[in-house]
This record gives sequence, C-alpha cells and structure tokens, in this order.
Amino acid sequence: MKRTLQFSIVFIFSMLLFSSCARIIQGEVGVKRRFGKVGKKVIPPGLVVFNPFFTRVIKVPIRTVNLEISTGLPSKEGLTIKSEISILYRIKSKDAIDVLENIGLDFEEVIILPVFRSASADVCARFMAKDMHSAERSKIEREIRDQMTTTLEARGFIIEAVLMKNITLPAGLSKAIEDKLQAEQDALRMEFILQRESKDAERRVIEAEGQKQISIIQAEAQKQSQTIMAEGEKAARITEAQGIKEANELMNASLTRTVLKYKSIEAYRELIGSNNAKVIISDGKTPIIGLPD
Repeated sequence: MKRTLQFSIVFIFSMLLFSSCARIIQGEVGVKRRFGKVGKKVIPPGLVVFNPFFTRVIKVPIRTVNLEISTGLPSKEGLTIKSEISILYRIKSKDAIDVLENIGLDFEEVIILPVFRSASADVCARFMAKDMHSAERSKIEREIRDQMTTTLEARGFIIEAVLMKNITLPAGLSKAIEDKLQAEQDALRMEFILQRESKDAERRVIEAEGQKQISIIQAEAQKQSQTIMAEGEKAARITEAQGIKEANELMNASLTRTVLKYKSIEAYRELIGSNNAKVIISDGKTPIIGLPD
C-alpha cells in the first residue's frame, strides 16, 4: 500500500513537471498567457518552464508561411479568372505580442485573407484577362503584394510575395487568345519568309553585279591585250620598214655605175647559159654577149 502511494506521488510529480515545460523550436517564439492576459515578453526558441495551473505558453510562427488559396480574380472586362494563389508571409518576432493581443491566433482568416481579397480585386480590375497570362502577371503580383504590405506591415506582418499559379481563363477567351497567338506566329513566320526572300534577292543582285564587274574587267583586259598586240604589230612593221629603208639606203649607196654594169654582165651570162630561147633587149649601151640560135 505504501509503495503504491509512493508510485502515485512520483507519477503525479512527473506529470506536473512535464506539463510545466514547453519547447519552442527554431522559427517560433513563445508568449506566456496568464489568467487570459498576454505577457509582455517574447520568449526565444528553447525550453521554457511555466506554472501549468495559471499560465499557458502560446507559440507564434515567425518563419515564412505559404498560405495557399483558390479564388476568382476579376478582370477589366468583368470576367472572373480562376487562379491558385500562394501568399508568402511571416510575422515579425517583436510584434508577436501585438498580433496575439489585437488579432489572435486565427490571423490568417481575420486579416490576411480579407486584405488579400481586397487588394487583388482592386489590382486585377485594372488589367485585362489576357494580361494574367502574359509578362504583366509579375506586375500584378507585385502590385498586390505592395498594397497588402501597406496595410499589414504596421500590424506586424511581412508579405514576401504573392504568386499567381494555374490561371484558368474562360473557354471562349482562351480560344481567342490561342487564335491571336497563332495569328501572331503566322505573321512572324511570313515576315521571316519575306526577309529571307529579300536577302536572297539582294544576294542575287550582288552576284549579278559581281558577274558584271568580272565581265567588264575581262573586256577591259581583252581590249588592253588587243591594244598591246596592235601596238606590237605596228612597232614590228615600223621596225621592218625601217630595216628595209636602211637596207635600201645602204644598197643605193653601194650601187655605183661600175657595179651595176658588172651585175648586168653577170645576168646576161646566166641568160646565155640557159637552153631556153630568149630575146634580150638592150638600150644599146650594154654590150651584147650572145644571140639565140
């Protein structure tokens, strides 16, 4: 009986000891609440001891939290665009007490989501539905985040990012956007073809111009060659004529009357020695060597 009593006392003491300790992990801070009143001190990560009968330790996350929601976003045309949204936020550790006192632990439902819905409706209503599928989406996300920050930063929240995912456009709008994109692709392809044809035409013009220049150069070279040949032939004829002239001048200078007479006699002798009939006409000054039989 005594041993059972001791065991019970030890068990109760152990339960009280364990229930009076709390472990705060990294990425959290603790705040004591005594008799429903929030304490004025933020407890850092670690082991904290408290009176379980009068006090409770409330853990507040200060790490980045990803709040995912599915909602409809209004567009400038009045359409509702379905989208999945990720809101990345965290609580300032120094403002954890104010969050608990003024908002409570259900701060996501109380303040973050309402502020997001208001900011997203205000921002998205200024953009066309197609902008949510284009490069404008990052601008929409940034403006929503900035507008939420304006409201929530003073309440102890830091909005790190607002990310729009899995945007679903109305069926008719999706088809219209696809048709427009297809038309733009066709226009770009046609522009590419035209540019290619233009480049090809320019290439052919350049080739023709090159051939023309080659033909001109060849014709000019042939002309120069013919001119050079003609000049050469002319120079050769002049040289030949000059040689003949000089030869004649030399011959004329050497042909005296005595030489001419001697040459005449030599010619007559060759004629006389020929077996053919011949008639020799003389001017009477040259002696007759022989007559035909």
